[in-house]
Amino acid sequence: MPRENVRPLGKLCTSQLARPPRVGVGIGIAIDHFCGPIPIPMPTPIRLQRYLCRASLVDGRHSRDTMTAMADAEIITCPACGTGNRVPRVKLTRGLRPVCGRCGARLEADGKPLTVTDATFAADVERSSLPVLVDAWAPWCGPCRMVAPVIDELAAELAGRIRVAKLNVDENPQTAARFNLRSIPTLLVMKGGREIARMVGAQPKAAIAQQLERALA
Repeated sequence: MPRENVRPLGKLCTSQLARPPRVGVGIGIAIDHFCGPIPIPMPTPIRLQRYLCRASLVDGRHSRDTMTAMADAEIITCPACGTGNRVPRVKLTRGLRPVCGRCGARLEADGKPLTVTDATFAADVERSSLPVLVDAWAPWCGPCRMVAPVIDELAAELAGRIRVAKLNVDENPQTAARFNLRSIPTLLVMKGGREIARMVGAQPKAAIAQQLERALA
């Protein structure tokens, strides 16, 4: 810039000439300042990507790549409000318990049955937006132990469509009395807070799955 075109004013100048950004520095953005438009170098896409990779954290540790962390995620449907939640698998492998981003309900990320009690039955079962299969059991019951692997398989296969809950009738007598659970194992199919089907005794997997398909219809 020619010296005669610049008139000093303290530490500022009145020149309206903007120096173009150097090649390779990045994209220049001009802003109005005391010296007129001044190009501010912005990071290039490559530098921005490197910055995001360095700045992104997963539980206090640096992730390999922000995009990789977002892609390596599992979509879990909230059983309470039906919202799909993107949960990074790295958090699931560390044993963290995810909750729904909309309603705060606990998410069933591992496809295993949920243990319910007298205190949680209304929230976890009767107010669930998904149909619920309730397995009423007791530790001393032999047929209950026989049907338990089938319940676990159905919970994994129907995750996100059917909610599976286990109710220990010995530890939760109020719910057992309210649903008149006199024989175990008893399987209740709940939908919209109402009982729509009941199966007493150790049932084959096909019979249970048939009742659940009716609940999904």
